[in-house]
Amino acid sequence: MSQTQQQVEHTDSIHSQDPHQDPKKKTKSRRPANTAFRQQRLKAWQPILTPKTVLPLFFIVGIIFAPIGGLLLYASSQVKEISIDYTGCSSAPQVDLSATTPEVKNMPSGRVSNTFKGKVTEEPKWGQNTANYTFVYPKQNFEVESPSCLLEFQIPDQIKPPIYMYYRLTNFYQNHRRYVKSFDVDQLKGKAKDTKGGDCDPLEVNHEGKPYYPCGLIANSMFNDTFANLTVANPSQGSGRFYNMTQYGIAWGSEKDLYGVSAYEDDKVVPPPNWAASYPKDGYASTGIPDIHTWEPFQVWMRTAGLPTFSKLAMKNEKDTLEAGTYRIQIYDRFPVEKYGGTKSILISTRTIMGGKNPFLGIAYVVVGGLCILLGAIFTATHLIKPRKLGDHTYLSWNNDQPSTATATGRSPRPGDTA
Repeated sequence: MSQTQQQVEHTDSIHSQDPHQDPKKKTKSRRPANTAFRQQRLKAWQPILTPKTVLPLFFIVGIIFAPIGGLLLYASSQVKEISIDYTGCSSAPQVDLSATTPEVKNMPSGRVSNTFKGKVTEEPKWGQNTANYTFVYPKQNFEVESPSCLLEFQIPDQIKPPIYMYYRLTNFYQNHRRYVKSFDVDQLKGKAKDTKGGDCDPLEVNHEGKPYYPCGLIANSMFNDTFANLTVANPSQGSGRFYNMTQYGIAWGSEKDLYGVSAYEDDKVVPPPNWAASYPKDGYASTGIPDIHTWEPFQVWMRTAGLPTFSKLAMKNEKDTLEAGTYRIQIYDRFPVEKYGGTKSILISTRTIMGGKNPFLGIAYVVVGGLCILLGAIFTATHLIKPRKLGDHTYLSWNNDQPSTATATGRSPRPGDTA
């Protein structure tokens, strides 16, 4: 055959499958595109810091921050509040809670603080006994005998609404990682589900395998002290009159969307262990499951705090004025803070446009403003007394008459090195 005759190669031949016969592929360039953005050629503005630009900034910040801090401190000082620590009330003298004027005794010193303008002339007093308390449930109410604490205290000033009552706990770490995660979202929204193997561990089911409702550590540790309304204790003001406060409206409006009516049957779930004393032996079977969609104290508790000392809203009155005088409040004392070394208090307070009493923010603004003005004055005096020429190269280390002792090479000087 002629050498010029073209040879036909089959696609399935061994020669056609030789990897060394593949044409070389062109290597893709990793060079960025030649654009202003990719090549970092965008226009930029870099300020030159000079005394004429920096010194006015110090004074401007100081002049703005200091008055704002003063206004915040003034707003905080307008808040009227009284805080009473009733930890260990079980050791208080025993009194007859049904008497018109119970013979309460003085509380230990250091348990009461207030920010009233008027002077408190009467020492706070307390007493304790047991009293019957009725839990209101959907099907049937349940009455138990509960430890009760009676507090008597003086309000020296008239307090205009709105008035809020908080409970304050110390040394209670709601921000613990395992504690914060210990709840079931679907169960709280009303779904009847098996909680075993979820985030509620270790409080998922009881020894019979029935789910706890609501499950988890947060719900189980809910603050369960109950507060009665304030009662006027002054005979001159009409002893026995009440200052009514309500639990309606204490939770955020958006929180109700997180909770729903439970789809569980009453006898298929049980209350958490710490709730057992508030229910009959058959649990929810005779009383019915609580409606957490409308139970605002529960919703307030489930919003965990970020610090070990925190206050949560318990009741409020946004209409009536609280007149000056002596008042009593009965507290059904069930929350055991002594077990973990904490304390519990009640806090009756007003608010301003900036919220409750919190002087920290005002102090921070005043301190920052004062420091800026002080530093501005010092730098101004330095600039006037001993000014420096802008861009003076004589201040550079290699332009000084005296040789620098610092080494720029990162090694010790060697013989033969010049200064």
